[in-house]
Amino acid sequence: MITLEYFVPADFDSLIAWSGDAKFLLQWSGPEFTHPLTTDQLIHYLEGANDKETSSRFIYKAVEQQTNEMVGHICLGNVDRANRSARVGKVLLNPDRRGKGYGKQMIDHILEIGFHDFKLHRISLGVFDFNTSAIQCYEKVGFVREGLLRDARRYKEDYWNLIEMSILEEEWKE
Repeated sequence: MITLEYFVPADFDSLIAWSGDAKFLLQWSGPEFTHPLTTDQLIHYLEGANDKETSSRFIYKAVEQQTNEMVGHICLGNVDRANRSARVGKVLLNPDRRGKGYGKQMIDHILEIGFHDFKLHRISLGVFDFNTSAIQCYEKVGFVREGLLRDARRYKEDYWNLIEMSILEEEWKE
């Protein structure tokens, strides 16, 4: 079992260690970070985050309850209170902890925060079409495919397709 807690500077080293090569970093973080991931980038990432009243970005670490070990990272960003929407992003698991159900737990928890705590109506995300395990996880918790952005991201000479997905509050309640 995991809980989500705010991501703090003491967690930077773990995330940097998990960030991988340039291709993997782009896959999980999008264009916000550049390889190699640094403390300065993470300091900038945390600026203005996690204030319940004013922030549009909430950054969490997933903590395994029995061991108190950080096993993952997730963000609820683009929080739009007027339209009651947000976007899940930067979902990353400790490479040594994959395949243990933590990813689904992280998504379940972030949806609980979004729909229950923030009273959101819609939560979206984007996932590259080759990330089949993530797609299966998102569909398992109720995300629906909305469309495909063809050649949405470039890595060297390759282009990646991005699947857009979302879940609405009434779908989540079911």
